[in-house]
Amino acid sequence: MLRLRSPFPLYVALVIATAAVIAAGSAWQLRDAVAEPRFWLMAGLAVLADARTFVTPGRRGISVVVSPSLCFTFAILLCWDLGPAIAAQVAASSVVAWRMRYPLWRAALAAAHYTLAFAAAYVVLVIGEPDPFGVVTPTDAVRDVSAVVGAVAAFLMVFGALFVVSARLRVGRSWWSGVRDSLGHRALFTSAMLLISPVFAVAAHVSAAFVPLVFVPLYAVERMARLSVERDRVARLDPLTGLANRGGLQASFDEMRGSMAVRTQPPRHVALMLLDLDRFKHVNDALGHHVGDRLLIAVAERLRATVPPGAVVARLGGDEFAIIAGDGLGRGTDTAVALKVAERVIAALDGPVELDGLQVDVAGSIGIAVYPDDGDDFATLMRHADVAMYDAKQRGDAIAFYSPESDHNSPERLALLTDFRRALEAQDRDQVVLHYQPQVSLCTGEVVGVEALLRWRHPTRGPVNPEYLLRVAEQTPVMQLLTTRVIDDVVAQVAEWDRQGVRLRASLNVSIRDLHTEEIVQRLGRRIAQHGVQPEQIQLEITEGALMADPGRVLATIGRISALGVAVSLDDFGTGYSSLLHLRRLPLTEVKVDRSFVAGMAHNSDDAAIVRSTVELARALGLRVVAEGVENEYTYRLLKETGCSVAQGWYSARPMPAEEIPGWLSRHRATVAAPAAPGVRAVPAESQ
Repeated sequence: MLRLRSPFPLYVALVIATAAVIAAGSAWQLRDAVAEPRFWLMAGLAVLADARTFVTPGRRGISVVVSPSLCFTFAILLCWDLGPAIAAQVAASSVVAWRMRYPLWRAALAAAHYTLAFAAAYVVLVIGEPDPFGVVTPTDAVRDVSAVVGAVAAFLMVFGALFVVSARLRVGRSWWSGVRDSLGHRALFTSAMLLISPVFAVAAHVSAAFVPLVFVPLYAVERMARLSVERDRVARLDPLTGLANRGGLQASFDEMRGSMAVRTQPPRHVALMLLDLDRFKHVNDALGHHVGDRLLIAVAERLRATVPPGAVVARLGGDEFAIIAGDGLGRGTDTAVALKVAERVIAALDGPVELDGLQVDVAGSIGIAVYPDDGDDFATLMRHADVAMYDAKQRGDAIAFYSPESDHNSPERLALLTDFRRALEAQDRDQVVLHYQPQVSLCTGEVVGVEALLRWRHPTRGPVNPEYLLRVAEQTPVMQLLTTRVIDDVVAQVAEWDRQGVRLRASLNVSIRDLHTEEIVQRLGRRIAQHGVQPEQIQLEITEGALMADPGRVLATIGRISALGVAVSLDDFGTGYSSLLHLRRLPLTEVKVDRSFVAGMAHNSDDAAIVRSTVELARALGLRVVAEGVENEYTYRLLKETGCSVAQGWYSARPMPAEEIPGWLSRHRATVAAPAAPGVRAVPAESQ
């Protein structure tokens, strides 16, 4: 069905009407042709040739019909003028339409395209007046050849232009990427058929008996075309499973999207589902790659049997599969139906696969992105489905839809990351700075240390939220640039404070990536030696998440850091997993109770109990306890009563530039030294 609101139906009606006028105007030329047996022979061969028509799949729903009838119908044009050629081509095109199950409008449009192209070629022939069967002089020969070549060129130009316009109106903005591949094939094959037609015309003029002989070279051309199509088909298949590969998947997506341009019925959406098998590497490592291949084949068979009609299953490589569902989605809410398809896939993978007498369990995670909501091209949709798939893995879910909030590689974030990298590489001290938040002893009120906190003022966006920035940079090499900058600045600042007579311990945060290499140990050692700072004045804060990522490598790196004399603090304690194991195995000097528990102490008895238990456990192990996020006097006093060692938060002091620390310390010491009046707190609160 044609979509009436698009310009394509108007184009179809206009082209068909114009072709009908031309065909009717040239119908009188059939009177002489129908009396010629050679005409009927050529017309019959044209219809017979198109009975073997086949289609080469194109991109974005645009396919190339390999139709050999042109060599006969163009020969009819050369011998018996326009009307007979149109009649023969319409008959041959009708056979193609019947074989391909084309709707009536598409069959009529194809015949109209041929009619207009023949009309353009006929105009050139009328102007050139070729007469190859008359008295031939060199001048006549050149004129005849020029006229025929000009007619072929006119046919190709008009036919190609109509094809391009049709594709543009039918597919939309992305028309060129679909036409680009198929236009070359179409032009090459059509040119070959047209240029061989004069030979057929001459053969028919000499003797009709010679005409059937041309089927031998024509068959050879057809075979080569079919072999080319088969080669292209194989290039789009995964050799192991027989499923589509990435190229085949993209071609299927383009075809589904192209077909949507001329339909009013569902689907209006196409769902791309990315499936990654869980623990497949373990199968390869334990049983060998040949068993892993058999597992992939078994999974492919289950997917084929599970997906709805019209869906395409592909293997992208390794243990990664993809499904594109369009026509099979049916009616209803698109995401809801896509979810049902994904749930059927997960259910199909649920049963174990028997390999060499072993029952191998299969499971996977699926990420779903829906066209056009999550992307209007294949590359974007693939990337978003990949984001959703990894989001599902991280959450421990089997299925996840794409969500921009989970996409740490959106264009906006990538641009922000690029700007941050440039600021770090340029050593821009105006943009990227460290502020320091004091840590106060709950026993004495003295400042025992500071924590270095990142601040970045973007030149156009202004201040950037540090938590958001660190989330964006966490899994990228930019994080290592940041850690390098922080180590250099903190160690140099501690040395500067020492020269001013201010002795402080400074804590700095490091990421998971930093703990996977030896570089952080070497850099710390060099900078401490360069500035003459005591190692115990530097403390590294790590999170439990870093320990869970790769415990072996992380523990080894932490051990080497501790061997330098640098203290190690476990940050956000209580929010991760296996915390007690970490307390026993790590060379820690401090644990920091997460602010979520500290903030809830004043009004939540459970949070208060957790903090008390943590403090008692840490003290029993000889560890210092720092409470983060202390925002009011009541929480401060509760922490002091529990025996917590150190408080950090806005109740004591805001984060401040390094140059403000000495002055603030002087004022703070004066406040602590002064006797506190009853009911008056001894630690001053400061606000930004």
